Amino acid sequence: MSDIRFVEPVIRFCAVITRHPEARQWATARMTERWGATTVCSSEIPFEAGGYYRPSMGADLRKSLIAVAGFADPGDLADWKTESNQWEQEYAEASNHDESRPLNLDPGYMTQAKLVLATTKDRDHRLYLRDGMFAEVTLNYVGKVWNHHRWTYPSYRTSAVADFANQCRALLRQHLKETRQFRKHP
Repeated sequence: MSDIRFVEPVIRFCAVITRHPEARQWATARMTERWGATTVCSSEIPFEAGGYYRPSMGADLRKSLIAVAGFADPGDLADWKTESNQWEQEYAEASNHDESRPLNLDPGYMTQAKLVLATTKDRDHRLYLRDGMFAEVTLNYVGKVWNHHRWTYPSYRTSAVADFANQCRALLRQHLKETRQFRKHP
């Protein structure tokens, strides 16, 4: 039987997708209020998903990735998605936008080796967590570069996301070195 080993902490982040600057500001404020100060933010990335989101969110969507200060337990990913789904609903009900879903929040986390996203949609490459939530490894860090998969959304294949991931990875590695929390191999 294998021994259970310590799981390294992760950097929590959230992808904010909207066409409304005020929705992005609201989401960032809510994240800060509930999860803590933000540390790393990507540039805004054009977001297209083959028209899937157009009926509920409108056109000209932009995505930003926002990392939260501090380090988290990756086992809480399903909770983060449940909470961010509640925020989406809260904003939709309180705003005066024409779209039924003016804000889309996709939490995830970064390790030294991967970028993981939470989702409510099941697919062949996603693993069930609990409470209707799934996780997918969207990017892997191999050979000092971030690599995508056949399922990786086009917006995650951009240099802006790679830059964001590199900054988060550097923060995480610095923390792990300072605290000596690297996962030990036997």
